[in-house]
Amino acid sequence: MRNHVGLTAAAMLAASMSCPAQLKAVPGDWPAWRGPDRTGVSPESGLLVSWPAGGPKLAWQTTEIGRGYSTPSIVAGTLYLLGTGEGETECLLAVSAKDGAVLWRTPFGKTRGGYPGPRSTPTFDEGLLYVISSDGKLLCADARTGAKKWMKDLVADFGGKCGGWAYAESPLIDGPKVVCTPGGEVSTMVALDKKTGAKLWTCSVTKERASAEAPSGGGGRRRPSKPYAIAGYASIVAAEIGGVRQYVQFLDGGVIGVSAADGKLLWTYDAPASSTANCTTPIVSGDIVFAASAYNTGGGAARISRTPSGFEAKEIWFLKDFQNHHGGVVLIGGHLYGTGASQLLCVDLKTGAVAWRAPSVGKGSVVAAGGQLYVRSENGPIALVDASPAAYSEKGRFDQPDRRKEKAWPHILVAGGRMVVRDQDLLLCYDVKK
Repeated sequence: MRNHVGLTAAAMLAASMSCPAQLKAVPGDWPAWRGPDRTGVSPESGLLVSWPAGGPKLAWQTTEIGRGYSTPSIVAGTLYLLGTGEGETECLLAVSAKDGAVLWRTPFGKTRGGYPGPRSTPTFDEGLLYVISSDGKLLCADARTGAKKWMKDLVADFGGKCGGWAYAESPLIDGPKVVCTPGGEVSTMVALDKKTGAKLWTCSVTKERASAEAPSGGGGRRRPSKPYAIAGYASIVAAEIGGVRQYVQFLDGGVIGVSAADGKLLWTYDAPASSTANCTTPIVSGDIVFAASAYNTGGGAARISRTPSGFEAKEIWFLKDFQNHHGGVVLIGGHLYGTGASQLLCVDLKTGAVAWRAPSVGKGSVVAAGGQLYVRSENGPIALVDASPAAYSEKGRFDQPDRRKEKAWPHILVAGGRMVVRDQDLLLCYDVKK
């Protein structure tokens, strides 16, 4: 395994020359967690509509990235992800999408929490990368060389508090701001200047989730009273709701909407929150917000409305079967697609009506491209499924080579005619162009 920790000046220059002079994302790139708009849906076309037995062609594979659960991002032919280095060190890496060669590696954090290993996906913006280690180090680095620009500690600098599985968030870039979730009642969410790391505002969430609350729709688990504001394991999405730009996030106690302008807490929606872990990135469509969790909870949709005093969230449906853990949900043509505890579901966003449910590959992650779903089981198998509410229609399935013993939790990446699959220290790239 090549060692790219502590690059020499000559090696840094070589790495810089291997990248474009003006590095920028273009249509078709996947520059952040769940893509450029954080929906998990790629606009790419011209992809295979079915797979042969054994799956699409494997272009290359590498085991030089270090272990972890971080899903890659990709810009201008370079993959960015986190992996472990020496000891418990977590590193930001650049990998050539052409052949899997590691271009550079920058250590910056330490592995913490259960199921150890980094989880965050690097966010690319204007030649810089933003990412969070599992111990809460927020790094801004040069995308060409990996050189550190600035770094913050979510715990030491903001009094951050996260759950027992450590930090897993992928930072959001919105205009001049980088926004993330240290957690805790003082600086639950923060907005920083993306160029310098200077604090712009903080959002303080002091609400407690009451013990009497439970998901509506029947069968929900009664939850204990606890602080609302501990950081969960989800990532922020930006949205315009009621004419106000907002940041929507899933905390330990529930879903929140925060004013993008000043960090004011606008509304909360408690029902989708489990008492154990909230990992799924919320879905926002117009004035409807959907979120889900596992651990005998489920998923629900709320309509966010303006009131004389601000905003309120009113639940419109809740489905206990939609127990999405950390595999994510996509919205296509007014229908939600995601896995529950053991099956893939297709659910109408506005009504909660289940169009179909199927075993598919079981519990796992879902992304979409070319009108099809790429469904990855946490136990390994990968399936191609039509994104249609008419019926479950599978167009191929295969098992990756050299499966690791850990659960396959990283999401699939589809960009530039490639399907990239991460499995701990193993990175596989498949050709999925027609």
